[in-house]
Amino acid sequence: MKNYADAVAFLGQWGCFQQTVFLLLCASIMPNGYGAFILIFLTDTPSHYYCLVPDVNLTDKWRESVIPITVVEGNQEQSRCSRYRLDVVKNLSAQGFIPGRDINLTDLEQEDCVDGWSYSKDVYQSTIVTQFDLVCSEQWKQPVTTTIFFMGVFCGSFFSGHMSDRYGRKPVLFLTIGLQTAFTFAQVFSTSWIMFLILLFFNGLGQMSNFVAALVLGAEILTGNIRVLYSSLGSNLSFAIGYMVLPLCAYFLRDWKSLLLVLSVPCLVFIPLWWVIPESPRWLLSQGRVEEAEAIVRKAAKWNKVQAPRVIFEDCNINASKNEKEKFNVFDLFRRKIIRTTTLLLCIVSFTVSATYYSVSYNTAQLHVDPYISCFISAVVEIPAYFSSWMALRYLPRRLSVVGTLILAAMPLYFVHLVPGNLSGLSLTLEMYSGTQQQQQLAQSLGWGVASPHFY
Repeated sequence: MKNYADAVAFLGQWGCFQQTVFLLLCASIMPNGYGAFILIFLTDTPSHYYCLVPDVNLTDKWRESVIPITVVEGNQEQSRCSRYRLDVVKNLSAQGFIPGRDINLTDLEQEDCVDGWSYSKDVYQSTIVTQFDLVCSEQWKQPVTTTIFFMGVFCGSFFSGHMSDRYGRKPVLFLTIGLQTAFTFAQVFSTSWIMFLILLFFNGLGQMSNFVAALVLGAEILTGNIRVLYSSLGSNLSFAIGYMVLPLCAYFLRDWKSLLLVLSVPCLVFIPLWWVIPESPRWLLSQGRVEEAEAIVRKAAKWNKVQAPRVIFEDCNINASKNEKEKFNVFDLFRRKIIRTTTLLLCIVSFTVSATYYSVSYNTAQLHVDPYISCFISAVVEIPAYFSSWMALRYLPRRLSVVGTLILAAMPLYFVHLVPGNLSGLSLTLEMYSGTQQQQQLAQSLGWGVASPHFY
């Protein structure tokens, strides 16, 4: 039996059918770019906030002094998590005492922000931090929010692979798109942090699963150099474009609910693609569904205006029956020593690079005075990384490109700790360069297997 690439060689590599699949799958990946990093703006804390002082009868002097002054890194600023007891301050104000002259403020008892907080709106109109008061004693909830999201990503990535092997690539792709769209929209109506967290977890289920499903579907449909182009450049470049869209939308929509709404509703345009994007013929062949696979390829031949042979996949029924007797699962990756070693090494590399990449990317709001500029720069620098990873996959040995990018990504992170505090621009450059190398490594990891000539 011919392999799949030889059997469909009559289609060519870049006809109307391949162009349509390439562009539509790339478009379906774009929401993953802004979906993966939207928490940068949703969970960011305003630079200035302090205890809310309700509208009570206080003199101007006492209203200015009700918030204690603390020293933070050598600078005096208003306390963010406490105020002088309001009942005591009201009594002293009513008696005509002057703070600082008649009353020593350091002797006054303090209390927590029992009436909430007042947040500056110079950068954000609102975030989930200001919505649910995730500050002071509740500040631990901010990193937990991001953790829950990535727990959803982890669970989705774990189960989506098994589901796509059993039910097909196309159903899983559209299921995860639906999950991502529906739960992003539902988050707008969150009335508590717990509710937001639950919806965020299910949003995460569809996040990376959508990306991987689209990556595998395109890699199985496309062949030759176009497969390499899609796996290493097209899919990842679409991710970067979606990432670039995020700070642009966030700049004009400073309210977290408006941002979620605007970034979720456009995903509805992907619903009609169900009737355009085909199932993977490779997967259909692996399931013994030869007639369906041939029907898709014959339709592709019409799109490309070429003549299909009378029989496209020879002896597929015989090979499919043999494959049905031989079942594989994830544990087969650990049965043989050489495969086990390779699997563990790649898992360690992928985990390290992914953790570092997302850590640097989520820190972009702190790299510049303007978080929107920082986030946009972080997205833009990924574009040369993807082009270089595509070139590396085509012209360099895999081990050389992987080890090289790991070294180039690690070195700036060691040097950034040696940069003086007044050279913030140099720190930004080093972190962005490291992020570029990390994303190049991620692109190579994703494109390595699917771009290989021995894939399937």
